[in-house]
Amino acid sequence: MNPTNSTTPLNDPMIPVPIPEQVPAKEGLAELPGTRLWYWDTDSDGTPVVFLHPATGSALIWLYQQPVFAKAGYRVIAYSRRNHYGSDMATEENPGIGSEDLHNLMDFLGVKKFHAVASAAGGSVATDYAFSHPERLLSLTVCSNNLAAKDGYIADIAAKIRPKEEEDLPRWFWELSPSYRAANPEGTENWIELNRRSIPKKGPRQKVANVVTPAKLDTLRVPTLLMSGPADHSTPPSITRMLARHIPDNEVVIIEEAGHSSYWERPEAFNRAVLDFIGRHSK
Repeated sequence: MNPTNSTTPLNDPMIPVPIPEQVPAKEGLAELPGTRLWYWDTDSDGTPVVFLHPATGSALIWLYQQPVFAKAGYRVIAYSRRNHYGSDMATEENPGIGSEDLHNLMDFLGVKKFHAVASAAGGSVATDYAFSHPERLLSLTVCSNNLAAKDGYIADIAAKIRPKEEEDLPRWFWELSPSYRAANPEGTENWIELNRRSIPKKGPRQKVANVVTPAKLDTLRVPTLLMSGPADHSTPPSITRMLARHIPDNEVVIIEEAGHSSYWERPEAFNRAVLDFIGRHSK
């Protein structure tokens, strides 16, 4: 294990970044075993990069990533999990396994190998997939998530830093850093609106296929980029570095001034870190 720790200053975090014009992408509703999932796909000949959204988002949120990764030569794909924009709701009787939905979607789209790029709750699905189907991943990027850890000291510490009172606070308070909210009130409103559209109503949580412990992380065999922001209330850099102790092939990037939604708050820093990483793992 030889993690690389770096910090990304790049653009001034107090200067708002405009949302770029999107490139053409086809949209569809994938008919999968047990559900239908909404997705968009730039459908190019490039190496596929699949974005997995946080619990507060959907396939709608990757406005800062879609054109940047497409223009870098990648086939860019995002989808909404069950209970999120455009996709079916999960049922109480059978909510399904998120990583298996991902696997079925990749088969539906004809994608054999890909880079997974996930934020927050999307990281739990992506990590579960990495344990179940490592042969399908070129790399794994997880930002602001403890890799679905359920048992062991990492899960215990992560649980202790999330008080019960958080459920009574608005999601933008937990997801967006104070620096971002101060510098970009318009961007904050856009984030809130995307959050509103992404979750039409609350559904049951999906299951995972693997129980992640520190010992389980020791067996992860996919090149992994771990990212977090100093203003992240739930997955601060300390949690990220705990994870890095266990993953054999990992790099760590801390995005200055960012909170839980660095893909939105600091998109230039987020994109550059991910593009650099996947560019070294695309063969």
